[in-house]
Amino acid sequence: MLNYDEALNYILDRQSLGIKPGLSRIKTALESVGNPQDDINIIHIAGTNGKGTVANTIARGLQDNGLRVGLFTSPWVTDYRRQIQINGRCITKDDFAQYVSELFFDRNIGADLTEFESLTVLMYYTFAAKKVDYAVVECGMGGLNDATNVEKHNICSVLTSVSLDHTDFLGNTVEEILREKEGIIRDDSPCFRYRDTGDFNADNLDLANRVLDYLGYAPTELCKPIACQQRVGNVLVDGGHNADAGKALATVISDEIAVIGMMRDKDIDGYLSFVAPKCKKIICTTVDNKRAISAAELYSYAKMYCDNLSVIESPKEAVCQPGVTLVCGSFYLIREIIDSLP
Repeated sequence: MLNYDEALNYILDRQSLGIKPGLSRIKTALESVGNPQDDINIIHIAGTNGKGTVANTIARGLQDNGLRVGLFTSPWVTDYRRQIQINGRCITKDDFAQYVSELFFDRNIGADLTEFESLTVLMYYTFAAKKVDYAVVECGMGGLNDATNVEKHNICSVLTSVSLDHTDFLGNTVEEILREKEGIIRDDSPCFRYRDTGDFNADNLDLANRVLDYLGYAPTELCKPIACQQRVGNVLVDGGHNADAGKALATVISDEIAVIGMMRDKDIDGYLSFVAPKCKKIICTTVDNKRAISAAELYSYAKMYCDNLSVIESPKEAVCQPGVTLVCGSFYLIREIIDSLP
């Protein structure tokens, strides 16, 4: 059997395959191990913003009622295993290694699966093996063609706020993206939709509590994941990266010294138009990711909204500058610097 590091590296090595839309590969892999996803009560969540918050809030509410609850969210920030949790605890290193060994070596499935597809197979296999009462499953991207979208039936579908993001894969308009997200809806189960009454946090809580009410459980409090308007010491960190995420962040910040790094394929101008005017200084940095926009290019966008800017290529060096109060623009940035925050 593989040890944990070997198992983790096996999954991470699949990153080289990139993103490959379509469900044929993962369906074949899951069929070969008995379709574990069809033995689970799935609450399936799609959307652009708020997915992680709504997923965590529903999972916490169910857990508080004494249930065994699986939670699948992405991306990860502090530990790869946090993407697969049961009652707030990561899958153990021993289980991770055991199940990767069983799936990808003993059974030799899915040699062509991408990293996210492999992780999704591992998630469904784990939740079935651990006999969770419910699995709260967040789509990775989209809905219709997302690797998580393989169950015959779900308890309910949940659609959070939808806006422009991942346009290379999902469409160029909000309407096109919404249709893709709606692909998780099943004819024989209800769908709960985000209702915009003007308060992003309140609206996400409302959505989660409507799901809990349908399932017969009491309402709960908002439970945000790591790097979603999270305070680490004196620094607020937020991994949101599109215009709506910037709009939500702008409501809780003022007069910040911010470190910002982003991916090139995001709506950079849309995001900065909300966040940058709330900053008295912006330090532009370059995230260690092949999709990242360079600090110099980011500077050219940010200067339209803030007149006090600097460039520090290294994110870890940038966050150590005096007076930093905000780090934002990408979950990849937060992952890179979170251990460097005071």
